[in-house]
Amino acid sequence: MNNSPLFRICLIVSVYCIGAIASAQSKKEFQILRSSMVEKAVVGAGIKNPRVIESILETERHEFMPIKMRSKAYLDAGVPIGASQTISSPFIVAYMTESIDPRPTDKVLEIGTGSGYQAAVLSPLVDEVYSIEIVKSLGERAARTLKKLKYDNIYTKIGDGFKGWKQHAPFQKIIVTCSPEKVPQPLVDQLAEGGLMVVPVGERYQQTLYLFRKRDGKLDSVALRPTLFVPMTGNAEDKRLVRPDPLKPAVANGDFELKPLTFDFMPGWYYQRKMKWVKDEQSPRGDYHITFENDDQGSPSHLMQGFAIDGRKIKQLKLSLSFQCQEVKPGLFPFDLPSATVTFYDDLRRDLGRMEVGPFRGTRDWQRFYKETRVPTNAREALIRIGLFGATGSASFDDIRLTFDK
Repeated sequence: MNNSPLFRICLIVSVYCIGAIASAQSKKEFQILRSSMVEKAVVGAGIKNPRVIESILETERHEFMPIKMRSKAYLDAGVPIGASQTISSPFIVAYMTESIDPRPTDKVLEIGTGSGYQAAVLSPLVDEVYSIEIVKSLGERAARTLKKLKYDNIYTKIGDGFKGWKQHAPFQKIIVTCSPEKVPQPLVDQLAEGGLMVVPVGERYQQTLYLFRKRDGKLDSVALRPTLFVPMTGNAEDKRLVRPDPLKPAVANGDFELKPLTFDFMPGWYYQRKMKWVKDEQSPRGDYHITFENDDQGSPSHLMQGFAIDGRKIKQLKLSLSFQCQEVKPGLFPFDLPSATVTFYDDLRRDLGRMEVGPFRGTRDWQRFYKETRVPTNAREALIRIGLFGATGSASFDDIRLTFDK
């Protein structure tokens, strides 16, 4: 082996150059994925504010995720970041940001720093961002990431977001990225008169995203859409009155008979894409069913819902549903086809596996389908997802039920 100083210097330079080239390639690949995600999942889902779109396009979401999860950075999905927390989907971050109408002179309070991604998106849009995280390890990691990426108008601290950040109040805008059962009074007090606050409020798995405006010291509210966020812990969780029963897993509004909320959003379900509520005497159960329609290959088209489940007590879970489809073809990938899936998660929100009804393709009339699986012992919650998932054509669902054995 050549051990001369010149050889070692050349070797070091070569390794550095190879690393730099790989990094540049990776950066370019992420940029391409980010652009595609913004086009389909942000602009394609209705975000219109050009400043918000630009910030989402420029913010490197992969930098705010654990290295092993970076392959999922530009999917429009929430992703675990540790300590039972998640990084919100790009669409939800864009939607919440757009909802508060960020102005260059605004001072914004964020409750739930998490990875730091939401604060990073806000940074170029406002004057100052003050962000609070109750989980020390997450808050410290987010602070390091924001410092490394040179976000110099973001100020973070470890603390209970229920209490807000009184010494820097009032805030023109407040974003809450975790869900309390009710809006904490300290946040109401710290919101400037005329200011806006966006916050997911409600039960653990049945939440509604609200936009509040403060008038004469009180909050006027507008319901935006059903959603699902991690719970606000600390004082807010201690005050929670309604808690999910992990021994009675069930689908809310599985027959789709409840009238859609504002802007036709389906009660009980969230992350709605390209779905319509259909009144039809041929519906398998009741008067209504839902239909997903998509002619843009790879475009998101789905609904989701969460529920509590305790795998120590619930041994078997059975999913049943009615389904029909018309001229369904795969999306960008062969597995992009309509289905209904239940994914299990542990108490740290780690994926434990899934069961699936489907996938389906082609054309078929209404038919009843069933799938049963053993529940992982360490399962503590689950998500049910239905839709076309990037396929083209139309797919209809009705009478979705969960039954179980203890």
